[in-house]
Amino acid sequence: MTPLHGQVEPRFEPVRDAFAANFTHQREVGAALCVYQHGRPVLDLWGGIADVDSGAAWQGDTLSYVFSTTKGITATCAHLLVQRGLLDLDAPVAEYWPEFAAESKAEIPVRSLLSHRAGLAALDTPVPLAAALDWHPMITALAAQRPAWTPGTAHGYHAQTFGWLVGEVVRRVTGRTVGAFLAAEVAEPLGLDFHIGLPASHEPRVGRLILPPPTTTPDDAPTLRRASGVTIPPIDPNDANVHAAQIPSSNGIGTARAIARLYAALIGEVDTIRLLTPATLTAALRPHSDGPDLTLGFPTRFALGYALPSQAFPLFGPGSFGHGGRGGSIGCAHPPTGITVGYVMNRLSHGVQTDTRFANLAAAINACL
Repeated sequence: MTPLHGQVEPRFEPVRDAFAANFTHQREVGAALCVYQHGRPVLDLWGGIADVDSGAAWQGDTLSYVFSTTKGITATCAHLLVQRGLLDLDAPVAEYWPEFAAESKAEIPVRSLLSHRAGLAALDTPVPLAAALDWHPMITALAAQRPAWTPGTAHGYHAQTFGWLVGEVVRRVTGRTVGAFLAAEVAEPLGLDFHIGLPASHEPRVGRLILPPPTTTPDDAPTLRRASGVTIPPIDPNDANVHAAQIPSSNGIGTARAIARLYAALIGEVDTIRLLTPATLTAALRPHSDGPDLTLGFPTRFALGYALPSQAFPLFGPGSFGHGGRGGSIGCAHPPTGITVGYVMNRLSHGVQTDTRFANLAAAINACL
């Protein structure tokens, strides 16, 4: 049996059991789980192996690459700017980023970027990875790209481009990258060990991901292939150069406790800090996209940067919001119960529909409430 470390309040002991069961029955290798309720931690656990090559154990401060779980954190940065009166969701993106107006994009509002409705999920010509990691070549490519569908008429998951699109708006408004804004305005005040653009000094703490065997994207999903392949070569999530860059859709690196704590500060106070006011959060969570997803090929539901429960992102069930990432990581909140959850791991699954690890944990948490 894999030893677990950390703390758990007695009433959440069944969640510890479910977490342990994932190692025994679900091939968990290394993972961490943190649960907050009403702004304070009630469970913070970790265990297993962080690097199967070296055999290094998962520690309390092991960092994990969380793929699209990053999107909810990037969206939070945008909503902070809305709350401060610096960003208007109904203004054209081109008002902040003039070059974006090319190829009939002058009228696309900011909210379309956050709700996957801009038609920019893919690029006609992928950008060399080294150039994309330098930021500006990808921004130039997106500004020059013609939408794949009439913006606002449908939605399709912007798997990679979401972060560059929203991130460039944040940069134009603040003069700072998303990573710098996150560090100063969110992570530092809340004491979060979460990064978009990882400082080199933290690289030794990053767990090494165990990637699943490659699969072939179905022939009937060409948009998904293109949305996942906006760089050549593809992004390697174990590459330190990728860790140091800023890909605000998918290269966030942090701990489960940082993710749970951030979501706790979205729905209430954490040590006197609340990130978004109730009014800002309510507006951010209004459904904007619901139904067939032109990228994924099955129905999805999105608010403004946050996923809502759907086949693609089950989250914590009805009433929850947040975002999951490739392979199984997740950050989410359930305002009716005051519960927020961060879950990270290093063995990636093929997809949320076949991976039951977080579903097992969510069921155990629910049973404790």
